[in-house]
Amino acid sequence: SRKKVIVKNLNSIQNLGGVDILCTDKTGTLTDGSFNVVAIHPQAGIDPDRLLSIAAHAEAYSNHPIALSVKQAYSGPIDQQRIDDVQEQSGHGVRAKIDEHVVLVGNDKLMSECGVGCHECELTGTILHVSLDGEYIGHIVIADVVKPDAAEAVAALRAAGVKKTVMLTGDRADVAAAVAKELGIDEFRAQLLPQDKVAEVEKLLEETHAHGSGKGKLAFVGDGINDAPVLTRADIGIAMGAMGSDAAIEAADVVLMDDDPRKIAKAIKISRKCLRIVYQNTWFAIGIKLGCLLLGALGIANMWLAIFADVGVMVLAVLNAIRALFVKNL
Repeated sequence: SRKKVIVKNLNSIQNLGGVDILCTDKTGTLTDGSFNVVAIHPQAGIDPDRLLSIAAHAEAYSNHPIALSVKQAYSGPIDQQRIDDVQEQSGHGVRAKIDEHVVLVGNDKLMSECGVGCHECELTGTILHVSLDGEYIGHIVIADVVKPDAAEAVAALRAAGVKKTVMLTGDRADVAAAVAKELGIDEFRAQLLPQDKVAEVEKLLEETHAHGSGKGKLAFVGDGINDAPVLTRADIGIAMGAMGSDAAIEAADVVLMDDDPRKIAKAIKISRKCLRIVYQNTWFAIGIKLGCLLLGALGIANMWLAIFADVGVMVLAVLNAIRALFVKNL
């Protein structure tokens, strides 16, 4: 708690100390979630301001960071009376009626499902495609900023003994690849829906149990409401508390109160030291008591030795446990 890491129960301490594979979301976890519109690419004959206006009106009721960035980039007022029948499709985008016209704003999966042809963009970033009455009218390029301490956090995880890091994201493969390369993440899975993330975590859990000793644990780090199922499914769920959704914080076993990803490695170090102290105290207490029992059976033990085996061992165990408050390199 002093390090702004909240661990909810003893099992979480034990699991955290045995993390071999760490899976992480991208947006809001490795990146700061502050999306910015960096380019607007309309189709021929479409005004860029009109494209942005349509997208901003469609996203008017969404609190997703991407939607907020689109609304922020649009300088004009949003007339909610023009908007009707808004439907958010998790991991895909938004469908809405604007001035009685059907508008789709989302990724290429949404366009494909609705039979709208779209084309890719050469710029690296999140691509928000827009269609009007089934006709593709252009796309908006949105970029997210990697947290300045994210690369250091990944290196610290490796130094702490985590064998593999995996990034799970709903973003495009090229964006995921660029972030993974920049941060030194071992593997990534892109364009995943919330249920796809659960499936990927289950595959990694099977891999861990099949090739490991069974003691290795899998942790998942996320912050969004869509991450709650994955946080529950992993051996240990870690939520980014300051920016994270209430659902993610509730589902997680560990909460990072200041959204600093470096705290993950610190929490692992603290938990491993706590476990070492627990084992030291357990074996020390058992050893002393068995020794006193043996001496008592031989008629050598006296009352003072019995007091030491009881109260003395307890005092030494408490003093040893105090070492858990002091962990190096924090």
